[in-house]
Amino acid sequence: MNDPLRCFLIDDDIDDQKIFSIITEEIDADIVCLFAGDGTEGLAKLNTIEQLPDIIFLDVNMPKMDGVECLQRLKQAERLKDIPVFMYSTTADPETVSATKKMGIEDYIVKPNNINDLVNILSDIYSKYKKRKKSASSG
Repeated sequence: MNDPLRCFLIDDDIDDQKIFSIITEEIDADIVCLFAGDGTEGLAKLNTIEQLPDIIFLDVNMPKMDGVECLQRLKQAERLKDIPVFMYSTTADPETVSATKKMGIEDYIVKPNNINDLVNILSDIYSKYKKRKKSASSG
């Protein structure tokens, strides 16, 4: 049985969640996407789900708990610290980018205005992690 790639988007913008979901479905219908509306909800889901995601996409500006604090907690949690995290935000503040890179993110993605750009970005990421997951499960 093929184990699907799992991604988790933590973002308070429902429209961004829908766009992300539609694009992911277009890229590969087998990818499982989970969503949370802020860092608090995201951590709660991650601490209760059995099958952890292969990739986390994390917005910076959210209510309750912002992405930087959520990232800090992810990296401190034994169960979650090794999951690759991509910051995914409209914020391109150099201090935030630098701080989150020092905290161990895979990359910082500034939300593109063009859907095709997002398709290309996500396609590249999914392709890389599907290959990684496939080689890990066959080895």
